[in-house]
Formats: sequence, structure tokens, C-alpha cells
Amino acid sequence: MIEFTRGSSSYFRIEAHICFKVKYCHNVFDIMEFKERCKELLLQAAAHIGVEITEIGFDRNHVHMDIRWMRISLSIDQIAKSLKGTSARKLLMEFPGVKRKFFWGSGLWSGMIFGDSLGKEAEQIRGYIRDQGNESRKYEVSLRRFFHSNTTSL
Repeated sequence: MIEFTRGSSSYFRIEAHICFKVKYCHNVFDIMEFKERCKELLLQAAAHIGVEITEIGFDRNHVHMDIRWMRISLSIDQIAKSLKGTSARKLLMEFPGVKRKFFWGSGLWSGMIFGDSLGKEAEQIRGYIRDQGNESRKYEVSLRRFFHSNTTSL
């Protein structure tokens, strides 16, 4: 069942799939402690600004999230800036070795943000987010796409 959020003068459901990529494509999420702390910080930052992260998945150098607005006044840029800024600042302070080895004094995240609104295929997108970092699942999905694209064109 679809759940709506009620504001003082609004009734809404806004969800999006967003993705942040690590600067220079370094595989920092191979470091389990770094990845787990990043997840904690993103969840805390989201709660602080009035956004709920309903799914989160990491690959080696990027993170995918399904976010749900709890305040209608936020733009996706405001959300991204807050999540990226808070998590980067705290992670690089807590993991100075990672900063020294990979980022040479610059920030953690690239300037890029991917965003897509979730519509009727929301559960399929959530499955994709959950499967981040699962190599066997990626192979299975790529095979399914290959066979599907070849059979539909016949």
C-alpha cells in the first residue's frame, strides 16, 4: 500500500532513487568499516533534514539510495548537498588514512548526482539498490537484459 506524508497544508508521496559517486572512482567502500560508517552518517543526516532513506546499497565506489521526502519544501539538490557534505566531512575526519591515501585533501564525493523519481516500478528500483555490490546478481541481470533485448527484436 502506498503511504502518503501529511504536512500542515499538504498530502504527498515523493520518492527518488539517487546515487553519489566517489571522487576519482576510488574503491573506498571495499573498506567495510568505512562503508558501514558512511551508511550510519547518511541515515543520520537524512533524519536531520527530514528525509527517510528507505533503501541503501553500496558498490565499490558509489552509493545508491531510495529516499522519501518527509518535508515537501526540500529540493533534490538541497538533499544531496546536505547528505554529501555531512557524510564527507565526518568520514574524512574519522578516517584520515583514507583521506591521505585517496583524496589528497579534497572532498570525498564527486560533483555528480544521479536522480530519478520513483513511479510504479518503485519495488524494482529498490531491488536494484539492495543488490549493489552483488556480482552474481549483476551477471544475472545483464544476461536477462541480453536475452530480453534479443528476443524482442525478432
